[in-house]
Amino acid sequence: MTTRTQAQTWIITGASRGFGRALAESALAAGDHVVAAVRRPESVADLAAEYPDRCLVAGFDARDVTAAADLVRAALDRFGQLDVLVNNAGRGMVGAVEEVSDARLRELMDLHLFGPAALVRAALPAMRARSTGTIVQMSSQGGRMSFPGVAAYSASKFALEGWSEALAGEVAPFGIRVLIVEPSRFRTDFNASGTLEFAEVSQTYRDLLAAVRADMAGADGAQEGDPARAAEIIVSLVHGDEVPLRLPLGREAVERVSGAYRRGLEEVGRWAEIARGADFEGVPASARPV
Repeated sequence: MTTRTQAQTWIITGASRGFGRALAESALAAGDHVVAAVRRPESVADLAAEYPDRCLVAGFDARDVTAAADLVRAALDRFGQLDVLVNNAGRGMVGAVEEVSDARLRELMDLHLFGPAALVRAALPAMRARSTGTIVQMSSQGGRMSFPGVAAYSASKFALEGWSEALAGEVAPFGIRVLIVEPSRFRTDFNASGTLEFAEVSQTYRDLLAAVRADMAGADGAQEGDPARAAEIIVSLVHGDEVPLRLPLGREAVERVSGAYRRGLEEVGRWAEIARGADFEGVPASARPV
């Protein structure tokens, strides 16, 4: 894999902690420019002080679709170009489908889909003008598989991944790449008390989801994934000439996502003959452009 040696300019949302912070540190250490987009600018003041010429701190709420254009403009005004956009801001939610309200589900969609979509739309003209750019969508292994208790979170990440897969095909002719990152458990604040949200427990699902709630709440500080190593991998890929569309990150993600694919193929095969029977007799197969 060859490497792009010219300094690149990144916008990273949620750069105050976790993957966002690790990515900002890794990109800056590699000599790149970083716009750290955070709700609390003071949370990354140390990065701005350490890299005054290469780090711009921008107050930004990833749910505010109206602020996307201003964030991109700030990056262009300061550094003259935009090479990498990382939609990283996010949080978890644990609760049964019946326990998670419409308002909380919509809030996750705002954070994980509508906010990132607005920022991508704002960034694309600048990337197209230079025929280069990489969009990094921080998803989750929960964006390719789901299980009881995480429906709301997975729904928002499934939506991001479907949107991003179509995006990848649309922007590839302009020299723009899309990388969807699907981490397993990493030692970020994702599982921390006060960060991971839990819906109010109902009597109906109290026992059914007890193990899931305990597992999610008890993982903080024991996750096997190293955010710094993950960031180094992502920065290295971005600097290279080739990125995968999807990158399951961490051993657990590789195993669980691979298992989900295998189970899906097995199920399709089991019901294939019945499913094929839904077509009209004698009608030729569709001819599609993609």
